[in-house]
Amino acid sequence: QVQLVESGGGLVQPGGSLRLSCAASGSIFSIIDMTWYRQAPGKQRELVAAITSGGVTNYADSVKGRFTISRDNAKNTGYLLMNSLNPEDTAVYYCNADGRFLGDSRMFSYWGQGTQVTVSS
Repeated sequence: QVQLVESGGGLVQPGGSLRLSCAASGSIFSIIDMTWYRQAPGKQRELVAAITSGGVTNYADSVKGRFTISRDNAKNTGYLLMNSLNPEDTAVYYCNADGRFLGDSRMFSYWGQGTQVTVSS
């Protein structure tokens, strides 16, 4: 089993910043991709940013230039630094990790529980 624990969400004023963390633990051999998604009330879940084990990144157009995804492979932890936040960024943010189990190297894909980000004055 693998557990993903997100943290760092909260209430922030427009123009402010937050850094989300996603810590993975359990029977992990390697994490291949880490991806952040978000879901606003009444909307579908959407991809925000993704990063491969080699550090290749991909961003939604709506967050390019404002958000930065990173990871610490030694700690099996991913991060999402969010700058210049605006009310449209309000959502529950989820991390997803795809990787391989320790031992038999089977593939896995797990989700975190989500962390609320609210941007409001």
